[in-house]
Amino acid sequence: MPSPICLFTYNRLSETKQTVEALQENYLASGSDLIVFSDGAKTEAASAKVAEVRKFIQTIKGFKSLEIIESPENKGLAKSIISGVSSVIQRSGKVIVLEDDLITSPNFLDFMNQALDFYANQEKAFSVSGYTMDLPSLTDYSKDFYLGYRASSWGWATWADRWNKVDWEVNEYNRFIRNPVEHFQFMRGGSDLPYMLWKQMNGKIDSWAIRWCFDQYKKNLFTVFPKESKIKNIGFGETATHTKSMNQFDAHFGDETKREFLFDDNLIVNKVVAKEFRKRFSVLNRIKNKLTA
Repeated sequence: MPSPICLFTYNRLSETKQTVEALQENYLASGSDLIVFSDGAKTEAASAKVAEVRKFIQTIKGFKSLEIIESPENKGLAKSIISGVSSVIQRSGKVIVLEDDLITSPNFLDFMNQALDFYANQEKAFSVSGYTMDLPSLTDYSKDFYLGYRASSWGWATWADRWNKVDWEVNEYNRFIRNPVEHFQFMRGGSDLPYMLWKQMNGKIDSWAIRWCFDQYKKNLFTVFPKESKIKNIGFGETATHTKSMNQFDAHFGDETKREFLFDDNLIVNKVVAKEFRKRFSVLNRIKNKLTA
């Protein structure tokens, strides 16, 4: 059975339409349950745009079922994701998650569901990502997947037994912040991670994803990535709530007709790929991205 899909929306009608239209073109769309979460307006000015999105999502077709959950208040993305995913995963045991600015390839659901099924009983697998970066070593990579130390929030999936154990309060932070060795180890997924966690814990940002990544690090678990991305992010720009520009993370789809993917239980991280992955989050790359934005 295909996993249910959670789609989180807010006030961007054009991006939401593109996200839904691409998802409707997925081979497994008609057999998948879609649950759409609509966050409430943060300001009076946003109310009309939220209403436009809500009018559109009522018209969505092409899925096995459609459930719409409208929040009367603005929860913000972090609270919306945590509460929404928790409510769905309790009844389904697994979930695929999208936000309203992600274009999926037609075989996105194939990859996600096959990975979810294959690694369901493999506790070292923390999550599945539909997105991957165009890393040099992946051009001639022989496998359909690779493993990473850092979860991705751009089209992802997980299982109830892993999601339910996440420490969203980050109770180990005070111990972590005083340990430079752990800081270094956390950075194997990117040098930006410790600073992002600091900002979260000091109220500078409100991110569910950095807490998700920290929980993965603490437990030494892995994310399953596709060799070729199944996701393109169209949410960059001045109207984006969280991200204005991320040029270094541009990706292209591979063979969109491929529907069978091979996985294996040998959960060993490829060191070359991991190094290239980490480099994309280096200070130098982040500076370059800001300068070219």
